[in-house]
Amino acid sequence: MDLAPLRVLIAGSPLEKLSPLLEEHYLQQIKHGDFPRWRQLLANLPEIAASSMALSEIVSIGKPSDCGATTIGSLHDQMRDFSPWRKGPFALFGIEIDSEWKSNLKWDRLKHAISPLAGKRVLDVGCGNGYYSFRMRESGAELVIGIDPHIAYVAQFWAIKHFAPALPVFVLPLGLEQFPASLCCFDTVFSMGVIYHRRSPIDHLLQLKDCLKSGGELVLESLFVEGDVGYCLTPENTYARMSNVWFVPSVETLIQWLLRCGFIDVKVVDKSTTTLEEQRKTDWMPFDSLVDALDPDNQSITIEGLPAPKRVIVVAHRP
Repeated sequence: MDLAPLRVLIAGSPLEKLSPLLEEHYLQQIKHGDFPRWRQLLANLPEIAASSMALSEIVSIGKPSDCGATTIGSLHDQMRDFSPWRKGPFALFGIEIDSEWKSNLKWDRLKHAISPLAGKRVLDVGCGNGYYSFRMRESGAELVIGIDPHIAYVAQFWAIKHFAPALPVFVLPLGLEQFPASLCCFDTVFSMGVIYHRRSPIDHLLQLKDCLKSGGELVLESLFVEGDVGYCLTPENTYARMSNVWFVPSVETLIQWLLRCGFIDVKVVDKSTTTLEEQRKTDWMPFDSLVDALDPDNQSITIEGLPAPKRVIVVAHRP
């Protein structure tokens, strides 16, 4: 993970407050049994000059003609070592990485409803392997910093970034709680698919607000359930087989949370039901997926008997 270019990009700017988090001694404190393994996998990647790059529906880097068939076969096996691939799709020198989520569908639902990203400094919270971070760069963002505490997903990002080192897109193995207080530096902050995993959703919203400069935009995506203002589903044990879902609010409750946290101009830009086309198991993610989380006799409910996953995207601004 070469963070030297990021240090240069933030030097002399308000984002320089992040510099201590980029030091090697800080990253070495990461307590994850597989961290050395991921770093070794990254170190073993071949050096291939990519002749093309398209950060579009399929984030594509390189062409098969950039390297020989033997190299592509070896690289295919190396990318398999980074499985499971949850977000995507990606293509690397013609190797198609068919991820569990067709993340391009969510991006299509929001890209025309948010403020333009051209020239903006963007924070992508809970970014996973950085698929959306690449799309933010495609939309013109000057700098994108993604954070995610899951080392396996961070490693996937750096495996892709290895072949596009000049891109001003970075993913750090950090949680939002590790950021400096009152950062107030980013033009746009994304938090997609995170808030329902937080034990304190209000604290999460306040931390997101703390990262935005005055007038900055929050793009928030969450699971939701039908209900009036104040209603929130609190699963007894699991929700759609996920044990780390704490609160699933109604849309009106989510809006109320944002207003109570001091956000303004709160607007719902999309509501959708997650389909088996958008989230499914693939060769690159062969484990249980959405179909296994739904009642086999009634796909409008989960196997726990709760409403099947629906998602809402909301934008709001810091005053």
